[in-house]
Amino acid sequence: MPKVEIDGERCKGCGLCVDACPEDVLALGEQINLSGYHYAVVVNSEGCSGCAQCAEVCPDLAITVWR
Repeated sequence: MPKVEIDGERCKGCGLCVDACPEDVLALGEQINLSGYHYAVVVNSEGCSGCAQCAEVCPDLAITVWR
């Protein structure tokens, strides 16, 4: 089963990964990181197909997809 890991401290909450995910696995969370951003979180890990589109569009290299 694929797994998405997000480094919440690197994420600036741009939402590109949320928009890129075809399975609605990610969302912007309620928590705020040390830089003051609402960072992306995994909300539907079972739906992840491992396509890694989220990681490809992340400008901050905050996402790793394990297949």
